[in-house]
Amino acid sequence: MTPGDRFFAAIEAGDDPALIAEAADRAATIIVRGARGADQEEVGERLLHLAETEGIETIAELWSGAPADSLAGCLWRLFLLRQWVYADPVGVARQFEAGRAHAEVASSVAGVADPPGPDELKTMVDHVLRGIAVSEFADVLFRAAAFARVVATGRAVTDASPDDASRMQTLADQLERSARQELDQQLG
Repeated sequence: MTPGDRFFAAIEAGDDPALIAEAADRAATIIVRGARGADQEEVGERLLHLAETEGIETIAELWSGAPADSLAGCLWRLFLLRQWVYADPVGVARQFEAGRAHAEVASSVAGVADPPGPDELKTMVDHVLRGIAVSEFADVLFRAAAFARVVATGRAVTDASPDDASRMQTLADQLERSARQELDQQLG
């Protein structure tokens, strides 16, 4: 068969990556920009449990390929951070505690209770995600970045691999850069 009308018609089409990216961007915009109003607290609770009720796989499918400096990319990183804290709260608490002394400013911005135990970290990360609906998005991103920075520092001073610390530092840098773009109204 040669290229032509029938050739292209015979090819089974999959999901168009451009349409998937557009849907991811639209959903992220609705969540971040449209989550304002009288029912902000209720929307915040629904956002918090989105990963639990819909599954991180669904969110990851939509947002995982989005650039870090996009709303979709930011939301993917925030929900992924929450899933990680819930998956290993004891390990995260240990890493956060190890990093606190070396990243004091970031520790205070992250807003984790003292002492930073597993339950306190879950509470903090849930509070950050609720903030998508009830706070300025830049503040949410700065808080998440500070948290990731403290954990990255903790990973660097504990027995974690250098790659683990580096990946967490990269996440912190991405979230902070996005927060600055949000302040400049350039995050899209």
